[in-house]
Amino acid sequence: MSTKIYVPGDMAAISVGADAVARAISREISVRGLNVTVVRNGSRGMFWLEPLVEVETPRGRIAYGPLSSDAVPGLFEAGFLEGKPHSLCLGVTEEIDWLKRQERLTFARCGITDPLSLSDYINHGGYRGLTNALSHTRGGIVEEVAKSGLRGRGGAGFPTGIKWRTVLNAVADQKYIVCNADEGDSGTYADRMIMEGDPFVLIEGMTIAGIAVDATSGFIYCRSEYPHAFRMLRRAIDIAYETGYLGASVAGSGKRFDLDVRLGAGAYICGEETSLLESLEGKRGQIRYKPPLPAIEGLFGKPTVVNNVISLATVPIVMDKGAEFYRDFGMGKSRGTLTIQLAGNIKRGGLVEKAFGLSLRDAIYDFGGGTASGRPLRAVQVGGPLGAYFPESLLDTPLDYEAFTAQRGLVGHGGIVVFDDTVDLAKQARFAMEFCAIESCGKCTPCRIGSTRGVEVIDRIIANEERARNLEVLDDLCELLLDGSLCALGGLTPYPVLSALKYFPEDFHAPV
Repeated sequence: MSTKIYVPGDMAAISVGADAVARAISREISVRGLNVTVVRNGSRGMFWLEPLVEVETPRGRIAYGPLSSDAVPGLFEAGFLEGKPHSLCLGVTEEIDWLKRQERLTFARCGITDPLSLSDYINHGGYRGLTNALSHTRGGIVEEVAKSGLRGRGGAGFPTGIKWRTVLNAVADQKYIVCNADEGDSGTYADRMIMEGDPFVLIEGMTIAGIAVDATSGFIYCRSEYPHAFRMLRRAIDIAYETGYLGASVAGSGKRFDLDVRLGAGAYICGEETSLLESLEGKRGQIRYKPPLPAIEGLFGKPTVVNNVISLATVPIVMDKGAEFYRDFGMGKSRGTLTIQLAGNIKRGGLVEKAFGLSLRDAIYDFGGGTASGRPLRAVQVGGPLGAYFPESLLDTPLDYEAFTAQRGLVGHGGIVVFDDTVDLAKQARFAMEFCAIESCGKCTPCRIGSTRGVEVIDRIIANEERARNLEVLDDLCELLLDGSLCALGGLTPYPVLSALKYFPEDFHAPV
């Protein structure tokens, strides 16, 4: 029987040498004449240990990392294939405390299976959700998703079941499922990890959504900066067609669902659902007026479900385990799990899946290990470039939609970016306005012009030019952006600006 060695094919691992490690392992296998198979799996999400290599043994998978290609011959000499001790040995992978303390539901297979092996996917619980969904009525599927409490994981946190119910009840000759995979927020990579490490779960989730609302066609709008994820999705879709999980009769059910993946336009604004739809139709990525909502008039004017990758990838476990199982995780109105992505000045960056309710402090210190620099933490930004800057005094805020809203913050896509005490929050506030000015689609005046003026005003405040007057102007600009912007890009830009002013006012003074 062949021994299996798992080497991540995730881009984060590849960027630090996983391909070179895989080649070195293959060379050793060849030279030694060993009966060993190398499997390129996804990442477990422990990025500070990448490339993380695992070997299958009777005790379970044994992890070694972070590896370099130079270390590979020595590993084999030390008894790597038997999981023997080595300075880089981390023990049984599932017993690593960082992984053991998580609740991996959406990411149950990521880093465990070969992403393009359908048999691997099915052997690890894949397509059980679809099988159960096919035994329900369309309305029954929608109600199960609604009862689970699943909310959009792309940022807004809108209840998924309500969106699906609206599309189900809409009368049309064609409906669509669109996956927003234009993951553009700073410090986020959960969508990429799913697309590269477990693409069939996204395909399954979109198929269930299509059957639920009577949509026969779907599109994945993949970020242009994710060519590896794009290739993985295309191959996974081909495999699903070849095996009857997509096409004219999904899993022999007689129900049709077709799926394709399209590469995005490289614009942050296309992460907003109506701009995404415009781009998907071959037009300039620009905001649409609402109403009508995409659920009524979406892609090509037809009723459309637009959900984020993580939202759709979570649907299979809801339909497999049941609404109550999923709803039992979390707190308040935030049910299930959140995929927390730790980035910035952090010692142990990576992906953590935990039930809603974990505090920012626990995420940063218990999982992230504090700052990479070892200096005191000063600020944390959650929710991407439009999220508020929280000071140390707010680190006990639970990761929960309503708790963050109460502090004028965003959970967003779950990205957490950490800054130590060397950060200049005035520069960060300026960056927020500049980012908005650069990425604005230009359709509405508050966003297009207000953000440009915002950069100028912050520059004057920092230079101590008519400080009191310019602070008043900045406050008015922020109010205009909040209330007058057509979408969340302009509407949320004031969050980082106002939070920086509120919690770090000393940074807005000119240096003496």
